[in-house]
Amino acid sequence: MTLIKSISGIRGTIGGRPDEGLSPVDIVRFTSAYGTWLKNNSSKKLKVVIGRDARISGEMVSNIVVGTLQGLGIDVIDLGFSTTPTVEVAVPMEEADGGIILTASHNPKQWNALKLLNEKGEFISGEDGTTLLQIAEENAFNYADVDDLGSYTKDETYMEKHIQSILDMELVDVEAIKSRNFKVALDCVNSTGGIFLPALLKALCVNDIVELYCEPNGEFPHNPEPLPENLTEIAKQVVEQGADLGFVVDPDVDRLCMVCENGEMFGEEYTLVSIADYILKHTPGNTVSNLSSTRALRDVTEKNGGEYFASSVGEVNVVTMMKEKNAVIGGEGNGGVIYPASHYGRDALVGIALFLSHFAKSEASTCSALRATYPDYYISKNKIQLTPEINVDDILDKMKNKYCDEDVNDIDGVKINFEKEWVHLRKSNTEPIIRIYSESKTMGAADELAQQIISDIKGFI
Repeated sequence: MTLIKSISGIRGTIGGRPDEGLSPVDIVRFTSAYGTWLKNNSSKKLKVVIGRDARISGEMVSNIVVGTLQGLGIDVIDLGFSTTPTVEVAVPMEEADGGIILTASHNPKQWNALKLLNEKGEFISGEDGTTLLQIAEENAFNYADVDDLGSYTKDETYMEKHIQSILDMELVDVEAIKSRNFKVALDCVNSTGGIFLPALLKALCVNDIVELYCEPNGEFPHNPEPLPENLTEIAKQVVEQGADLGFVVDPDVDRLCMVCENGEMFGEEYTLVSIADYILKHTPGNTVSNLSSTRALRDVTEKNGGEYFASSVGEVNVVTMMKEKNAVIGGEGNGGVIYPASHYGRDALVGIALFLSHFAKSEASTCSALRATYPDYYISKNKIQLTPEINVDDILDKMKNKYCDEDVNDIDGVKINFEKEWVHLRKSNTEPIIRIYSESKTMGAADELAQQIISDIKGFI
């Protein structure tokens, strides 16, 4: 059993003893801490929006979260089956004080989590997360009297509201998409994307849809992280069904990957690159991604006359820098697209609408031809599983010293910049692992660099 308490949310495996997994006791404690944090910052009657992905544990977790918030005297608006970006959009639309998304993103089905939002529908800051964890540690809760309990409202209209907000965006060109008569395949890993993506595509006048794993039953048919090794079935279906492309999302629909018409991966790093290229052609400005993302975004940004900036890893860090640098588009290399004209959160639905608009209006006849217009970089993504006795900070310090003659950036883990390639090492905030990302001009070179670094780390361990 695993329970990870971080400033970005509470994530764990279902079952086990309290404080060892995401047990009902832990769900109550951290929901209480979140509600108390909200109450400490406001004297008015509070309102919180919640929504969940299709995980098997989702109904159980949702019931506990709802009851706990009501017990604190907080009104609850429950979107039911939803997506992370839909809840983010709903919070300001409802003029709510916060939001909780019940999802463990790309983690396997035994996991669930509480993702915590502020009144803007954005993830709470690191400082606020630290305060919240302190409240939980001290059990500093004060529940409401019987006459002051919170209310409960179910609202299932936000899929339509979210989609309409996307259709209303200036750079979403429904007529151009309609004119291309695209055939699109989907892999929604049996979560809520199976509800939202077909509805979005039909609203975009894409009517020829091949649905794969679109039943929202929480039984993930493969590892739900949208990496190439997990997407063999949709790649096969795209080719066999003669689709123009395939879209793949994770269980909470904030990451987007594409499969080209020939069954090859467009590349999750290039989701943001291609959409940024489209945005920058129409809205000149700056871009932001994190330190572990491809250099291709920098190339595309500078080609379009903008300036590129790199942030620490983590959506909240990307968003903070996007606001500081007035970026018109940003995100993460894991298929996460953040478009401020919509909202400051990763949104696969926004990404789909913008990518189809870009593809439809481009001169490229195929998805693979569009991909070929971008510079080629290859990222090798690896990880090392940790055990409790391993001192990760000590390992990172040793790696920094070993490569001290290179250009080393230590604002977030250790990033070592070589002349034509880089490697970035950092502790995961959500899993007990060290992530090792390396990039070079060929996959072989990127893999070779990663293996050298892994060998170095194992030597230190």
